[in-house]
Order: sequence, then C-alpha cells, then structure tokens
Amino acid sequence: MEWFLRFFCRIDRRVESSSESDTRDIGQIIRKFLTPISQGVRPYVIVASLFNTVMSSLLDTIAGLPVHPLVVHFAVVLLPLATFALIIAIYIPRFRVRYSFASLVGVFLGTGASVVAKQSGEVLAARIGTPKTHADYGNILPLVSAVFFAAAFLWYRSVRGKARTSNSMLGHATALLGVGVLLLTFLTGHTGAEAVWKGRLVTKTSSSQSSGSTTNVKSYSLATVSKHSSGKSCWTVINSGVYDLTKWINQHPGGPAVIEAICGRDGTSAFNGQHMGQNRPENILASYKIGTLG
Repeated sequence: MEWFLRFFCRIDRRVESSSESDTRDIGQIIRKFLTPISQGVRPYVIVASLFNTVMSSLLDTIAGLPVHPLVVHFAVVLLPLATFALIIAIYIPRFRVRYSFASLVGVFLGTGASVVAKQSGEVLAARIGTPKTHADYGNILPLVSAVFFAAAFLWYRSVRGKARTSNSMLGHATALLGVGVLLLTFLTGHTGAEAVWKGRLVTKTSSSQSSGSTTNVKSYSLATVSKHSSGKSCWTVINSGVYDLTKWINQHPGGPAVIEAICGRDGTSAFNGQHMGQNRPENILASYKIGTLG
C-alpha cells in the first residue's frame, strides 16, 4: 500500500508542480479522489479521471523534453511507409505474398503511434498553445488510420494464401483509404513543421536587410520586459520583437487571461502555437510593437 501511495504522490507533484511534503501530498491525493465519491460521483468517472492524470503525466515530458516531438516522428514515418507498402501489396501479387502481413503490422503500429502523438500533442498544447490547423489534422488522422487498418485487416483475411486472387471492391476501397492516410499524414506533418519552423529560418540576405531597416528601433532587454508583467502594464516578447499589449488585454477574443499569461516574458511559443500563419493576428500584433529584444 505504501508504494501505491508514493507512486501517486510523484504523479501529483509532477502534474500540480507541488513543493509540499510527502505527507501533505498523500492527503491531497486521497481527498482528490475520494471527495467525488462522497458527492455521489460514479466510480468509473473517478477511474477515468485517474487514468487521465496518469496518462497526462506519462505523455508530458521525458528527461525534460516534451514527449510529442519524440513520438510524432514515429507516426509520420512508419505509418506512411507501411501504408504505401500495403497499397503495393494489394496490386502486386508477388509483393502481397511476402510483405502483406508485415505491412499490416506496420499499419497497426503506425496507427497506435498516431494516437499517442495526438494525446501527447494535447498535453503539450496545454503548455504552449494549440496550432489549430495542425491540431485539426492530428485529430482526424488516428480515426482515418483506424478505419484503414480495419479495412486492411479484412482484405488480408480475404486474400491470405491466395497469391493469384484478383482485386475485389474491398481491395480497391482499402487502397483508396490508404491514399487518404498518406495525404493526411503529409498534411499533419507539414502543418506541424510550419508551426515550429515557419518564420524562424532567415537567410543572410533578409537578415542583413532587416538589420539595416531597424537601426532606429529601440532595443529592450528581457529584464526590462519582465518588469511589465501585469495587466496594468503588459509587455511581451514574440519572435524577438517587444510588444506592449496593455491596451489589447481586454480586447482579445480569447479573453484577457490568455494575454496576461505572457505578460513580462517570452510569449513566442504561445503566439506561434495559436496564430502561426494567420494574417489578422499577426497584423494586430504588429500594431503594438515598441521595439526589439536586445
């Protein structure tokens, strides 16, 4: 029983970032999961909440690094390769005999990886914000992949041991679903890469031009920005630019709390994660620029 409580103490401290003693953590966890029972909440709801807490902890970070970028490459590489191999197996009998089962296993693992990538992405989004287009594709991909795997499994059972069997409607439908998986995987990976790298890589020419055009712009240190960390005076740093968002706080469509969360600190990840590539938010942001980070 002691190891059980210690295990959940570690999870609770990691999720809640608590610095309290072990004894107090145990009391918090017991109250956290037993209080709903006293209020008439059904046990399966408690179990679901406990499961979400554990999964959020496991899918958050590994050795200080976010889990999402570590597992997403597994999904965007294995899934399309296995899908492409399965499509070939559908139309080339010789390839079907040798590699159809291995391709099916690859699709299964790739589908599982896409689910883990989706869940870890949601945990990461809670920290830095959600790139909407990437999140939309990431939500659809596991569902389409699961349907594709189910169709591929049925097709495999229908042709197993029949190297010369002509393609049925199921085979053609499975191949069509596979094409959809390939397209969705590309779009998911591409929009994710854009959310991370777009606007970050600057050529030497554009860098020299921009430096020449900003010689008269004021430069502020991060220490100076950190002094403006409240709703009364809210400065932030986004993509090396310094912005005074004080007047924008109460006008923000998502509510003032979103802007207040980046006051006095670097808000690049939060802004790019939510608005990367969107003209209107970037234009509004530009109107509040007061200088650059120096």
